[in-house]
Amino acid sequence: MTVRRQTVVLWTLAVTLAGAVHAGSAATPWHDARQLVLVTTADWNANHGELRAFERSGDGWKEVVAPAPVTIGKNGAGWGLGLNAPQTGGPVKREGDNRSPAGVFRIGEAFGYAAQAATALPYRALSATDWCMDVSGTAQYNRIVDANVVGADAVKGSSEPMRRDLHANGDQRYRLGFVIEHNAQAAPQGGSCIFAHLWKSPADATAGCTAMTPALMQKLLAWLKPQDHPVFVLLPRAEYERLRAPWQLPALAAADVAR
Repeated sequence: MTVRRQTVVLWTLAVTLAGAVHAGSAATPWHDARQLVLVTTADWNANHGELRAFERSGDGWKEVVAPAPVTIGKNGAGWGLGLNAPQTGGPVKREGDNRSPAGVFRIGEAFGYAAQAATALPYRALSATDWCMDVSGTAQYNRIVDANVVGADAVKGSSEPMRRDLHANGDQRYRLGFVIEHNAQAAPQGGSCIFAHLWKSPADATAGCTAMTPALMQKLLAWLKPQDHPVFVLLPRAEYERLRAPWQLPALAAADVAR
């Protein structure tokens, strides 16, 4: 092969590979995400894990929040309804199963008990009449609504008052948090009312949310920006390593993978 011919072949191969990388990135519905909150767990049944956060410039991810402990669903995790294609292997998240949804999800609005919060995310100041509807099949399923607006009948049967301090003996877990957009299509029995919120204690798992310290929540809310299309990722570590490359997710340090 002549030098000129070899150069043309190598240039063509480089262009093809660059196009494949670009196409692979665009193929993920979260290819526009420049911020990523990641929770990894030891396995499907672990009810606690580690949270990290990353930001992307160009094609590279940089860790901006070091590993910190969080708690998740009492029964671990199960595949949720998010941005990723359906997966096989492992449990599937269902309403009332006390599992946190696994996969990739958009981050929605922030919420809290105070009138304002230090965040660029849209913020919902919760009232005593705000509820998240966890009754499958209802018109408001998997939505936070104000009973004064939708009517008391629309939230009948819900077990999710958002002002837990007023309805659940001063509970502070929803004092600050944000929505994880699991089951945005409100598929029946798909699971509902999935949030990141404050934990009761490091030993208290959740009904399906991800819970953390107030300091960590405040750091995330101050950092998250809607224009960076942030996503939330939760996966057991083995699934994370299997899917990291095809999903264009951040690489973890070797010591982190071994934990």
